[in-house]
Amino acid sequence: MVEVKLENVSKSFGKVKAVNKVNMLVKHGEFLVLLGPSGCGKTTTLRCIAGLEQVDEGRIFIGDEDVTNLPPAKRGVSMVFQSYAVFPHMTVFDNIAFGLKLRKVPADHIKKKVKEAAELLRIGDLLDRYPHQLSGGQRQRVAVARAITVEPKVLLMDEPLSNVDALLRLQMRAELKLLQRKLGATTIYVTHDQVEAMSIGDRIAVMKDGKIIQCDKPMEIYENPADVFVGGFIGTPPMNFIDAVVCKANGKIGVKIDEFFLEAPQFFAKELEKREGKEILVGIRPENVEVENKPVKNALEAKNLIAEMLGSNKIITVQIGEKIAKFVVPPDFEIEPDEKVWLKIEKEKVRFMDKSTGKAILPAG
Repeated sequence: MVEVKLENVSKSFGKVKAVNKVNMLVKHGEFLVLLGPSGCGKTTTLRCIAGLEQVDEGRIFIGDEDVTNLPPAKRGVSMVFQSYAVFPHMTVFDNIAFGLKLRKVPADHIKKKVKEAAELLRIGDLLDRYPHQLSGGQRQRVAVARAITVEPKVLLMDEPLSNVDALLRLQMRAELKLLQRKLGATTIYVTHDQVEAMSIGDRIAVMKDGKIIQCDKPMEIYENPADVFVGGFIGTPPMNFIDAVVCKANGKIGVKIDEFFLEAPQFFAKELEKREGKEILVGIRPENVEVENKPVKNALEAKNLIAEMLGSNKIITVQIGEKIAKFVVPPDFEIEPDEKVWLKIEKEKVRFMDKSTGKAILPAG
């Protein structure tokens, strides 16, 4: 069983706290994604696990071994970098074989392992070429093949697809996920792309300012974000947050958005009753609203500002009071700028956030 465990790990560069008391457990064979904006500490966290950065405090375990003070070569990890990091003067074969040669593995075994890795990454016909003769996607496959030939305990990937074009990225996301399943390797993958994280991660650890804000399964994070930051970072478009006041109408607890009353889901009733009369934020995913271009009952009125056609759907940007929000409508939905729309909100999918802290208001029990 090869788990990766971080206990109160911190790393600073001068006055900047890049990693701030991070606690994390990556299970055996799991594909965990570290997700966050540039500068949030995700790459530094990965480099600390690899041993490329020495932690200021805390401990790192790989399996049952405390590797906090071990050099990278003794940690049993392989790392794939954003910049490919292939050797330009070596053939594809020699690049893939590099780690095995360092370990003085017999030549016949090297040949076998290189061939297996190259076929797995679909570059078996490129072994005699040099990196300058390859495309960006092919060079990245070489880097991944080199990382897996040494059969690491843990595979670390630092934004490996950020330098390939959009279509190839889509293809390689699926390939990397399939590869990880075949290998069964415990994998930690860094990205700033939330679509990438949602599509390939068994779990996602969302980072901000050197801390893990939420770590859970992709759909749990999507449907129940821990705070406004997570809800606003995950999703395309992200979750909308609209000002509201907690109140009662006809004996039912809910929120008032301008003059519109939205009844709260039953599982939020107890927590909202404690906040009656207070301002909160209502979190609404763009797809959890039915948009009408004529007045309907129990719908929130808004003004359309612009519509963006995306082929399979259309995104409309609307104004609700002083707030701007985005919602998804069918591609044939006809709407003009400054036209009124009415929003029928799927109340069971609504989430509530504390306005002062930005943190999620959790259902009772």
